[in-house]
Amino acid sequence: MVSQGSSPSLLEALSSDFLACKICLEQLRAPKTLPCLHTYCQDCLAQLAEGGHLRCPECRETVPVPPAGVAAFKTNFFVNGLLDLVRARAGGDLHAGKPACALCPLMGGASAGGPATARCLDCADDLCQACADGHRCTRQTHTHRVVDLVGYRAGWYDEEARERQAAQCPQHPGEALRFLCQPCSQLLCRECRLDPHLDHPCLPLAEAVRARRPGLEELLAGVDKNLAELEAARAAEKGALARLREQAARVGAQVEEAAEGLLRALLAQKKEVLGQLRAHVEAAEEAARERLGELESREQVARAAAAFARRVLSLGREAEILSLEGAIAQRLRQLQGCPWVPGPAPCPLPQLELHPGLLDKNSHLLRLSFENQQSQKDSGKEGAGSQGGEEAQGHREDGAKMERQGAAQPQSRDGAQTPKEDRAQVPQENGAQTPKADRAQTPREGRSQVPQEDGEVQTAGGGRSNKKRKFKGRLKSISREPSPAPGPNLEGSGLLPRPIFSCSFPTRMPGDKRSPRITGLCPFGPREILVADEQNRALKRFSLNGDYKGAIPVPEGCSPCSVAALQGAVAFSAGARLYLISPDGEVQWRRALSLSQASHAVAAMPSGDRVAVSVSGHVEVYNMEGSLATRFIPGGKANRGLRALVFLAASPQGNFVGSDWQQNSVVVCDGLGQVIGEYGGPGLHGCQPGSVSVDKKGYIFLTLREVNKVVILDPKGSLLGDFLTAYHGLEKPRVTTMVDGRYLVVSLSNGTIHIFRVRSPDS
Repeated sequence: MVSQGSSPSLLEALSSDFLACKICLEQLRAPKTLPCLHTYCQDCLAQLAEGGHLRCPECRETVPVPPAGVAAFKTNFFVNGLLDLVRARAGGDLHAGKPACALCPLMGGASAGGPATARCLDCADDLCQACADGHRCTRQTHTHRVVDLVGYRAGWYDEEARERQAAQCPQHPGEALRFLCQPCSQLLCRECRLDPHLDHPCLPLAEAVRARRPGLEELLAGVDKNLAELEAARAAEKGALARLREQAARVGAQVEEAAEGLLRALLAQKKEVLGQLRAHVEAAEEAARERLGELESREQVARAAAAFARRVLSLGREAEILSLEGAIAQRLRQLQGCPWVPGPAPCPLPQLELHPGLLDKNSHLLRLSFENQQSQKDSGKEGAGSQGGEEAQGHREDGAKMERQGAAQPQSRDGAQTPKEDRAQVPQENGAQTPKADRAQTPREGRSQVPQEDGEVQTAGGGRSNKKRKFKGRLKSISREPSPAPGPNLEGSGLLPRPIFSCSFPTRMPGDKRSPRITGLCPFGPREILVADEQNRALKRFSLNGDYKGAIPVPEGCSPCSVAALQGAVAFSAGARLYLISPDGEVQWRRALSLSQASHAVAAMPSGDRVAVSVSGHVEVYNMEGSLATRFIPGGKANRGLRALVFLAASPQGNFVGSDWQQNSVVVCDGLGQVIGEYGGPGLHGCQPGSVSVDKKGYIFLTLREVNKVVILDPKGSLLGDFLTAYHGLEKPRVTTMVDGRYLVVSLSNGTIHIFRVRSPDS
């Protein structure tokens, strides 16, 4: 990206994707510039035009189509000039041998000239050695610049060729554009000058550019100033959000510490306060995310327009600058006129207040108060020492009173739950978590879908639906571009975790009747993995070196789908049932699951004594005895029917990560279902999110099967970048798992398994 205030070079313009159409991803053909300054092929724009309007694929701005069609959009002479230079350097077909001389057929009548060794930059012709020598000696061409053809193709003379390049008149081939008609704001050649513009005041192009350049530069400086203000506003917004999170963490710790010594009668009020705190933080974070999205969107649009204007002013010829001057000026004025709020929205910070009479069940023993950041800063400046000390002393005295009064009760400590136990029972006692704001999307069918090899969709009945054509049509919009660059959340943390290839091995064994179809992976001990082969109805054991260790027997007729290893047992889903079996295949229990989902993702909890399974958009957690321990919907009951977790993983920190096909996102939630983070941005490349795995530090590894990638997200679900690509041998990756927090195991659709060691940034 070109930094603010700097000028791009010609080499950057020629070597970057600036000359590629963002619609067809090919080199621009008949480039047309929209009022938002984005340029596309004329034919590509014609396909997007609908009902007299079209939407820019990059900034999503709606643009009216001229009555004469997309051909009436401004021709980008600037891009045309660069394309001519690129085509001349390439010399047409590179596989057709050396180019022929352009003058030999004109002089000798031969059908083809001799091999060219030189090029005239003024005539834009390739010349043989004899014609090049004669070209330097004639009266009309002795001032022309004749250069070596090899050096020209290597780019040695790009700057010089660009200076001698002239924009051609579209109405009079062979005539260069030389004048600007001031009343008409139209570029003219000598022939155009003699026709309808004869009586109009006209200026030579160089003089016209000198007159109009200061106005454009002044507008550009204004947009640069606006960009600086946007960046400052974004930084202030993030700082306010960070302060809110820090204060919320401190207040949460105070709530936990104050509630630890209370008896059972205080637990309901404690839950109420913590729920109020979470609801406030969620609401504030949601508002901050919306503002950040708006700021980033405006910044991106303004930056793209400024970069385009800077390129034109730095690299464009006079005719090109003047042809785009009106559109650029209009766009820059429009961007300067866009209002925005210069600072972050006021965000009240929660404060904990302890009241006397802690044993009174009818009183609110814990209460939150909210203070704006500005007033908090002012109070901190006025009496940071004395007032803070008095407040802390008051909290300590209230806490001491609470403990003394609590000790007077006849109940024992065993009668009170710990804060962690309290949190685990919130969904069961209250019935619902505090819901987030209703989503604008309408609920889809509750029936989830599972990807098949050929792109069909398998329904809950086990058969294949007739949605194959629709599913394949969606794949056409998949983006193959690299994932967005790592964001500010990596600043100061060094490099991303990176893969180191360990080994690769097939999973097909001599006794298999069909090609393997791996639908589940999980660690099985410190140095082994367990592979669920649905096609061969087997649970296979392999070492991390690829050695086959045997199979775990499964009940007759079961086709394991997802699998997880617990303490001395293995849990797996098959059809609409969840099984727990011993390592020698003895069934310990089975549970029926919802029939509205074709497959159910299974994940082992970090403690190893519970298993989580996704069922119709919610998560159920079972203990080793087969009893339901907890059940929640990510985001609370407000999201009932809006979730479809096709893949599921549990992090070492006790959080859940799921691939939500209903919202087309990756969602991270805690053990109560409170959403910590969710990502559904451009880093998914238009794909449905695939298998998820989590390493020991909480980094999330997400599989994108359609683009042959595994991308990495931070523990809160923000995209960091690509981790594995086709360069690492990925071809239709299917499912993944993390072994010992250090080895990422990736299975491919052909049954092959790749193992990569995850090297952390600090190792």
